[in-house]
Amino acid sequence: MIRFLLPLLLLAGPAAAQDRLTLVLDWFVNPDHGPIIVAQELGYFSDAGLEVEVIAPADPSDPPKMAAAGRADLAVSYQPQLHLQVAEGMPLTRVGTLVATPLNCLLVLADGPVQQIADLRGRKVGFSVAGVEEAMLAAMLAPAGLGTGDLEMVNVNWSLSPAVMSGQVDAVIGAFRNFELTQMALEGIEGRCFFPEEHGLPPYDELIYVANPDTLDPDRISRFLAATERAVQYMVNHPEDSWRIFADSAPELDDALNAQAWTDTLPRFALRPAALDHARYARFETFLHEAGLIETPRDVAGLARDLGAPQ
Repeated sequence: MIRFLLPLLLLAGPAAAQDRLTLVLDWFVNPDHGPIIVAQELGYFSDAGLEVEVIAPADPSDPPKMAAAGRADLAVSYQPQLHLQVAEGMPLTRVGTLVATPLNCLLVLADGPVQQIADLRGRKVGFSVAGVEEAMLAAMLAPAGLGTGDLEMVNVNWSLSPAVMSGQVDAVIGAFRNFELTQMALEGIEGRCFFPEEHGLPPYDELIYVANPDTLDPDRISRFLAATERAVQYMVNHPEDSWRIFADSAPELDDALNAQAWTDTLPRFALRPAALDHARYARFETFLHEAGLIETPRDVAGLARDLGAPQ
């Protein structure tokens, strides 16, 4: 695995005072990870007595596996995938929220043949993650009287917007509205998103922090979440300054795509990353059960933890 270790800004003081914590991102560093990078660059982790190692994985399927196996203290993952992974027996629990709204969408060409979801009949739809994305699509198709059997599903292997722009598929499920739309616009092509939460799906947290429930360190993780909460407050209060801090942390981040994504993502970060919305997790568990993806719905306690709640 290729590892990209981001530099830490450590306050003066003995290194031994810092507790180590390893975090694996869901993918390469991008504006979705803004609170993590800002907390690191402004020394908020160090203020919390933490030395945080941030790792970008070579394979986006690796982070939850690494957390479950104890090879990382935390991993950035996705609420919908957490439900399925726990149902499969993977030892994981949600301990915090990074992005508190859906980012996923069904992406089409703005001037293409799909002007409404019913237009997908007989057409090709690309996907990257089997299971949960197919369930999302099925829920979006149902109000239009369609099912996944009424169209052709094509695995585009993470090449989402290129697959739409090239005409390989007529739509893709799994595109992020804060990235792929801008990516297409920068290529001179206008895209359009159908939002899952407006077409049959319960709202959910897009990006979450997961850990192994048997080995997690509540104190260190609570300090990590407090530092990222502090970073989000700074970002909301100082959007331009925080963008410059993020963009200056690595040369490849300072481009037009990331600049627009920063603006589009800023209002979606969790203002209270440690807080847990029990009803939201229960609703999504019920949705997956009704979709036939999990056999028996679990209590929220088996999926997520509120580390600040009395034990």
